[in-house]
Amino acid sequence: MISIVIPIFNEELIIDQLYTRTVNALEPLGMAFEIICVNDGSSDTSLEKLISIHQKDKRLKIVDLSRNFGHQGAILSGLNHTTGELIGIMDGDLQDPPEVFEKFYKKMISGDYDVVYAVRKKRKESRFKKWSYWLYYRLLRYMSAEGIPLDSGDFCLMTKRVRNHIIQNPEQSLFIRGIRHWVGYKQVGVEYERDSRLAGETKYSFSKLVQLAYNGVFSFSNFPIKFLGNLGLITIGLTVIYTIYLLSKRLISGEVPEGFTTLIIAIFFFGGVQLASIRILGEYITRIYDESRGRPLYIVKDFYN
Repeated sequence: MISIVIPIFNEELIIDQLYTRTVNALEPLGMAFEIICVNDGSSDTSLEKLISIHQKDKRLKIVDLSRNFGHQGAILSGLNHTTGELIGIMDGDLQDPPEVFEKFYKKMISGDYDVVYAVRKKRKESRFKKWSYWLYYRLLRYMSAEGIPLDSGDFCLMTKRVRNHIIQNPEQSLFIRGIRHWVGYKQVGVEYERDSRLAGETKYSFSKLVQLAYNGVFSFSNFPIKFLGNLGLITIGLTVIYTIYLLSKRLISGEVPEGFTTLIIAIFFFGGVQLASIRILGEYITRIYDESRGRPLYIVKDFYN
């Protein structure tokens, strides 16, 4: 069996097309399948539409969360309810074409892969978003010791054993694509063209995208801490050089350069460095605090199985 996990948040305009296209994409694979839609606290009629489809086709199952827990939490809850030997993840806005699963499956069996993930070769989004995504993934790859693949999202097909390892790592600051890469096994990327949103508005606001980017950086990289250490060493070095310069001037000419402006600039600079350092350290401490509380990443209200 193949299980497809789809997080849903206020997608009433495309539920019917999402179901139809996903079923049509999976049936040619010639195996049993289940579609697990995770209702992530939708406030529109998404849940009602999903229930209506479920009553006609039991292959569509619904995980109804008690509130909106976010995209990554919704994916994790769906993974925990899968029963297939192969598990796929795709977004519910049809920007990830379900027809690509056939391509994933053929690639998987051709090379005995455990994970086939999608690599976005083209995005139908604004120029600012395209540039931001391009820059972020390259910065993340540079800062992360894990070597997370460039331009890859959560859209993928994986084996059950990879899924089992992912759900054993319920980190509070979830970054599914990073954990998927971290567990290892044989993985390969497949290029595809990411479609534009079929209808409605994007549910990933700028602040949510920034939070996801934070999770990727702070969960899979110690670069910020190392950067602070290097900045401190550079600052100490510059201070020593400037001190030697002042002493030389004093001993040779008996004069010491004076400058109120220079002093103020130095105070503001070092004050900014200290505040930035506290902010970065605070981010790590906050994440430690979140992990220590051990709160569940989601709460399932109902499961339509």
